[in-house]
Amino acid sequence: MKHLDITVNGKVQGVFYRKSTKAVADQLGVRGFVMNKPNGDVYIEAEADTATLDMFLDWCNEGPENAVVGAVETHEGELKNYRNFEVVKKSIFK
Repeated sequence: MKHLDITVNGKVQGVFYRKSTKAVADQLGVRGFVMNKPNGDVYIEAEADTATLDMFLDWCNEGPENAVVGAVETHEGELKNYRNFEVVKKSIFK
């Protein structure tokens, strides 16, 4: 199991990016959360095995139909053992 902090920038808010990310995460068995950041980026924490995270990142680089992904930045972090994948409505970022 691996933990990734993922930041996606581009036209990724207002295009169902979070909802689509949850659907893909649920389908692949990825655990963690997705949320919008105040600067227009989308922030994701994802946990799964390496092969699953690779597939998930491939999707993050595409996004849903109306998204225009500029860049996807990843950092490996400490496992937090999430139980499922959630869409977070309120930002933890100020």
